[in-house]
Formats: sequence, C-alpha cells, structure tokens
Amino acid sequence: MNKDKIKLFLVDDDALFLKSLGIEFLEHADFEIESFATGELCLKNLTHNPDIIILDYHLDGIDKNAMNGLEVLDKIKAFNPDIPVIMLSSQDKIDVAINCMHHKAFDYVVKSETAFVRLQKIITSIFLYKKMEKELKWYMERM
Repeated sequence: MNKDKIKLFLVDDDALFLKSLGIEFLEHADFEIESFATGELCLKNLTHNPDIIILDYHLDGIDKNAMNGLEVLDKIKAFNPDIPVIMLSSQDKIDVAINCMHHKAFDYVVKSETAFVRLQKIITSIFLYKKMEKELKWYMERM
C-alpha cells in the first residue's frame, strides 16, 4: 500500500452506484478504495483505518434487517470520532441532512449527476482542514 494514497471506504447497497462511484474516484485521484454493500461489513473493516468514509443513508436494499446509515455512522464515531463520514442519499430533504449532521456526519450529499463533483470538493476541504489543524497544533506547541 502506498501511504500517499487516501484510503476511502465506500458503503452503499446499490451495487451499480457503488461500482460507478469507485470507478469515478479511481479515474480522478490517487485513492485506495474499499467498497462494502452493507454497514456491517464496513464496521468489520474499520481496523483498516480509512481516511474518509462515504456512507449511504438507507442500506436496506440487500437485507431488510441491515443497519441503516445513521446506526452505522454512530458505530463508526464510537470506534473513532475523527474519521470524517460523508452521508449519501437519494433523499433531498433538509430534515434528513440535519439529522445526519446531529449524528456527527461531516457532510451530506444527495445522489445526483453532480454528487461525484460535490464529494471531490468535500474530500479536498477535509484534507485542507486537517492540514490547517496540524499546522495550528505545531504553532501552538512552539509558543
């Protein structure tokens, strides 16, 4: 594994969307991608230390008893609160987005033809924020 690559977990029960999203990321940047069809599989692999997780809101297309995205988000945050999780959903409802933010999602993206561009911008902002955090910490330690 190349340490310069961003480790990205993609979690979605829609196999076609999951595959196309993975292809988009591989074509546009240097990512190491792990894809999961259920939240449970994602949780079992958190020890692989993802840099970012893109997580579907529903996750019940394969197994009607599967955990939903918010339940998985809560478990991810319990495992490591510093992993940025971007929620992804076909629902364009403000209350759904707000609920995701209350559960400590980094952001919320509606599945659409512009979703990939929006995800790219969010990922860029996550890494800029992390870089600024490191620089601030370095500066504060020297004061």
